[in-house]
Order: sequence, then structure tokens, then C-alpha cells
Amino acid sequence: MKFPTKLFLNGDRCDASDRKAIPVTNPATEERLCEVASASVNDVETAVAGAQRAFEGGWRDLPPGKRTEVMFQIARVLREQAEELSQLECQMIGKPISDARDEIAMGARTFEYYAGGISRFYGQTIPVARGGFDFTLRQPMGVVAAIVPWNFPFPIACWKVAPALAAGNCVVLKPARQSPLTALRLGELAATAGLPPGVLQVLSGSGGEMGDALVKHPLVRKISFTGSTSVGSHIMELAARDIKRISLELGGKSPNIVFADADLEKAAASSPMSVFANTGQDCCARSRVFVERSVYERFVELFVQATREIVVDDPTRAETQVGPLVSQPQRVSVEEFLETVKTPRHKVVCGGDRPARKGFYLNPAVVLGCETSDRIWQEEVFGPAVCIRPFDDENAMLAEVNASPYGLSGSLWTNDLKRALRVARRVESGVLSVNSHSSVHLEAPFGGFKQSGLGRDLGMAAMEGYTELKNVYVAE
Repeated sequence: MKFPTKLFLNGDRCDASDRKAIPVTNPATEERLCEVASASVNDVETAVAGAQRAFEGGWRDLPPGKRTEVMFQIARVLREQAEELSQLECQMIGKPISDARDEIAMGARTFEYYAGGISRFYGQTIPVARGGFDFTLRQPMGVVAAIVPWNFPFPIACWKVAPALAAGNCVVLKPARQSPLTALRLGELAATAGLPPGVLQVLSGSGGEMGDALVKHPLVRKISFTGSTSVGSHIMELAARDIKRISLELGGKSPNIVFADADLEKAAASSPMSVFANTGQDCCARSRVFVERSVYERFVELFVQATREIVVDDPTRAETQVGPLVSQPQRVSVEEFLETVKTPRHKVVCGGDRPARKGFYLNPAVVLGCETSDRIWQEEVFGPAVCIRPFDDENAMLAEVNASPYGLSGSLWTNDLKRALRVARRVESGVLSVNSHSSVHLEAPFGGFKQSGLGRDLGMAAMEGYTELKNVYVAE
């Protein structure tokens, strides 16, 4: 198939100004797919300047109904090209094709949701003590930098681009070095759907100097970033110099809490994919499992059985549930974590080995015997490895849950409503599912506590996050 390999700036494809390019590799075959333009600092200047012109030249002032039409058109075009985008995602990062199709469909729904939200996004009228008329406005910020990760490249790009555009901003989108193809195609397809030139710019390439230039650019009013906590902290430091608005969705070490009164079979059958889906490369992965001691052995037995039934295979096959890791360094990183649990105290009851095939595969690993001081228990592995521990006391367990510096997501399994509400209030995370592992809902805010970030994607909270709130008072 044909791959998009050029930057998308001011409504057209173009080479990087210094002609540099980076390879994109298929992690399932270890073969090079193509080389993609790697943007320079000069290209950042071109992108931001063009976005600012588009913002001032009409996008911010476009009547809401017209903006709605364009957004719905983008969603329509994405649906028409869904299979092409799914195949790009599958080849680019080893995403199982069934997951890729679901995620492309979610991207289209995201544009539809925010298209519908434009006409429902309004301020307030406020009665004030001194009389007169007081009201609030939600106004666009200007140029927004959207920096997205490689693990869910297309849906997260849509999560950031769609609400920002709906609010009247223009966007410079920077995909991760490993996963630029669907972002570049998004820019092209949005233009086909009628998005004016410059409203969405796409810069592929390595981070570092180019990424810093984007964050520091004086015309960039907000940075929305999803990725590692270390990079998020760096972006926060750079943005602080000019008091830029930021939203950060960062790392996680999410808990999965199973009480003895839960539907054990359902919890155990569904829990493996809550950590191993996307080959464990998910900041919401429930990689710390807490199980009440009286059902611990049975839960582990059922969990391991379900894990062994997971289909780890070629991501182009419809039956595949888990594909390869994104790269050889990522697989080595996970294996280094697993090396730390090769002690008499630990027990890797299944997985952790490489399947006998080409590609960056690793069989899902289940680890028992962990202590809370273990590195694999404390740190984000970002790969197919899970640790399961028993607990006896609810309060002590919750103290261990909240001892993590992260607080993004998690699951709670119990049939006791009072317990569910009590524990849900005490778990320090931005998202929590009860008797489910569903973290992401298009209509609801998504984001974390503590070092898992600040601000929210999705829901109307995301659209609010791309605006400045202005209060206006009119005297009588």
C-alpha cells in the first residue's frame, strides 16, 4: 500500500526543510515500511505561523454551524477511509487489526461527538450583587500543540484535534517518531473534507529539539501531551516559562482490586486483557492485581488459564488478540523487568518468553510472590507483565494501592454496593471501573491524579480545556 511520507503543512504535503527522514518499521516483521519526513525547527516555525494565520484568517470566527459541518464531513471521510487507516495502524505499530478497526471507528465518532457539541457549548449568565448583566464566554486560545504517543496514535490524535478544532483553535499535531502515518493521513483527509489550509498542521519526526521548539514557540498557547511522565515533566517546565496552558496524560500503574464476594469467574476471565491488550503498552493497564486472600488461589488459577488462551500472533489476522511490542528496545525493556523477578521468592507462572517467530513478540507474563518494594510492582512496565498479590485487610490494601506516584485508572470487583462506593472514593485515580475494565468513554472526562497528569481528554471537559473563560459585566 502507499504510505504518507511527507509533512502536511498549510494544506499540502511537503518535505522537511532540511530533507531529513526517519524510518518506520513494521514490528511484526521487523521490515522497514518507508521513510517519513523528519521536521526541523524551521518546519515548526512554518507550521505555527501558518496555523496562526488560519486562526486569525477566519477559523476562530467561522459561524458554529459552518464549523459543525466541516467536523461532520471529517468524520464521514474517516469512515470512508477506515480500512486504509486500520491497515496503516496495524503495520505501523503491530496493532491487531480488529483493535485497529475499533480505534479508527472511535476516531470518527470523536469528530462526530465534538461536531455535535459545538452548538451545545455555551457560557453562563450570572446574577451579581451590584446589578447589571454579567455573563461568561468560552473563547478559543489560538494555536494548540497536540503531541501524541505511539501506543494509541490515531484515537488519541482525534481526542486532541477534534475538541480543539470544535472550540475554534488551530492545531499543530506532532505524532510519535514510531507512529506518524495515520496522523499524516488525518491531516490529508481533513483537508479533503473541507478543513481550511493551516487549521490542522502535521509534523512528523523525532522529538528533542523539534518538540522543544514547538512547546516554546511564543504563538503556541496550549500544549496537550500524552506520553511518559518524564517527558510530561519536561514539557511542564518549558511551558512554565511563558505560563502556557497545558494538559498532560502521563504514566500509570493501575490497580485491579478483587474482593471475595465478586463474580470471580467474570473478574478472572476479563482481567488478563485489562493488562495484556495492546501488548501491555497502555498507561491504563491493570498491572497490579490485589485479590482477597480467601479467593486468591482460585482467582490465580482462573487468571492463568485465561492468559494461556490469549491468541498471540500476526496482527493482520482477525483472531489475534495480542501482537508484537512496538520495537526491539521496548521488548528488551520489558525483559529487563522480568529479569528482576528470577529469584526464589518470585514465580513466573506463565509467559515472559519470546514466541518462535520473527517480530518483537513476548508472551504475556504472570508474576506471583511480589513485594511492594519490587521494581516490577512499583514502575510502569509498559509491556505484557502483571503482578498478583493477596490482601487480608481493606485499609492496608488501599494504602498499598495509593502508595504509587501514579493515579490514572483502575478496576474494582465486588457485589457489595456500599463497599464499591467506599473503596471507589478512596482509590486515588482519575478513572475507576466497578465490575468492569472500561476506562475510556468518549462522553466522559479521562485523565489522572498525581504523576499521571493534569487536565482531561474526552467529554465536554476536553472542549472546555481548549478555551479561555472570559467574564463580561455590563452595567445598568
